[in-house]
Order: sequence, then C-alpha cells, then structure tokens
Amino acid sequence: MDAEDKAARELVRQFIMQNFILEEGAVLADDDSFVEQGIVDSTGILELVLFLEQTFGLNIPDQDITPDNLDSVDKVCAYLARQRAAQPLVAGAQPAWIPTQAL
Repeated sequence: MDAEDKAARELVRQFIMQNFILEEGAVLADDDSFVEQGIVDSTGILELVLFLEQTFGLNIPDQDITPDNLDSVDKVCAYLARQRAAQPLVAGAQPAWIPTQAL
C-alpha cells in the first residue's frame, strides 16, 4: 500500500466515523459492511459518493454506486485504486485522485 492509498483509506475512515458512527469508542473494521452493520443507509451512500467525488475529483457514475464498490472501507479503497489506475496521467499534472488533504 503506497502513501496515496494510506491517505485515501484514512480519509474514508474519518468521513465514515465523523458522519455516521454516533457511539463513542465505536470500532470500524475495514471489511465491515456499512449497510449490514446499519452504519450507512441509502441516503448515507449518496453522501459518501458526494464526499468521494469532491475529495478525489471523481465523477462516479450511477452504475458504480453498488455494494461491490462502496459497502466497506476496503471496498471504497479498492474502487478508488481502480479509478486511479484507469486515469491516464499527463506529465507534470497533479492527479485529480490525490486527496488535497494528503498534500
């Protein structure tokens, strides 16, 4: 896992913990299902999508809004890694997928 992956994982985890986990001292494993654990509902998934789009400069199409892509920290980070790999980089350009908070 490289520095960008670690930074992205931490940002996703912080977003979920700050916006959806209400219990003090709650623990969120990276493979915990957001939906099955009752952490995020359908409206929350849309909030997560908006967060990912704004933070990582993505445009997430409707067909990508699935549990396979967005139902745990691990799945979100795998989705981000696939998006990063799919974006061609232009020499000297700042990749849109690097979170600005990590710089």
